[in-house]
Amino acid sequence: MHSKTFTLFLLALGCRLTALGQSSSELLSSPNLPYLTAADPVAYPFQFSSPNSEYLTRFREMFGLQEVIAQETTDLGRARALCQWVHFRLEHDGHKQFKSQDPFAILKAAQAGQQVQCVEYGLVLAAAFNAVGIPARPLYLKAADVQTRASAAGHALAEAWLPDVGKWVMVDAQADIIPMLGSTPLNAVELQQALAAEREDLTVLTSTNSKAKYYYKWVNQYLFYFDTVMDNRYGVKSARTGLMLVPTHAHKPVVFQRTEAIHNIRYTNSAATFYAPPTTTEVMTAKSGGAVSP
Repeated sequence: MHSKTFTLFLLALGCRLTALGQSSSELLSSPNLPYLTAADPVAYPFQFSSPNSEYLTRFREMFGLQEVIAQETTDLGRARALCQWVHFRLEHDGHKQFKSQDPFAILKAAQAGQQVQCVEYGLVLAAAFNAVGIPARPLYLKAADVQTRASAAGHALAEAWLPDVGKWVMVDAQADIIPMLGSTPLNAVELQQALAAEREDLTVLTSTNSKAKYYYKWVNQYLFYFDTVMDNRYGVKSARTGLMLVPTHAHKPVVFQRTEAIHNIRYTNSAATFYAPPTTTEVMTAKSGGAVSP
């Protein structure tokens, strides 16, 4: 696919949450963080397909993903390589709606010249990560006024659990960007806090000419609500129940952009629950700030 430049337009900054932090490891433990640091007493089941499942094996082999990451020696390097791969496989058009959520269907349409929205970038990237054995999930960012905006109320990408870093990391294939605080990759809530604290060491990992300054001014408006899918298996029928992280002082949104009802969602104020590490089994349970086998 021919080379492209991802163009970001500056939009008004969204609501900024007050938080102070001295390092990336302290961002989620800040006393000013608008989320609970203790995990919810109720467990939330997370499910992931094995990379050896029929669907993910076919995805990995059909698109040569082992070759994409072959030269990388770290999980962060593999994340950057897969982010770039998806970035150049898809073409963005925020007005084009794609009906299927199947990564194969999205890539087939892209090969035929069809453009997609940010949602499709996140879905394809999550599948690519899972296919090479890196647990990943789509991540949906929503603005504080998600219920009253008529349009442009959210953004979609992916988060991946990088084993050698030991944390969830935000990866935006549409922009070809992984947020970094110094040498540490960040998840979406850590990015929110770093932006609120005006950290000067906030930068990006990218394979293209994407610029940190413009990207962060644009994406900051969406870093208020965060939701993901609890069932991330492939090739199975699922209700695709979601889990949304909501600031402790905020209401729980039930409508997206005035008219679209938010279905099959659970709500939590706990960052520990939302960012619990995955286990080595396919069924994962986030509880007490960690993960246990079911």
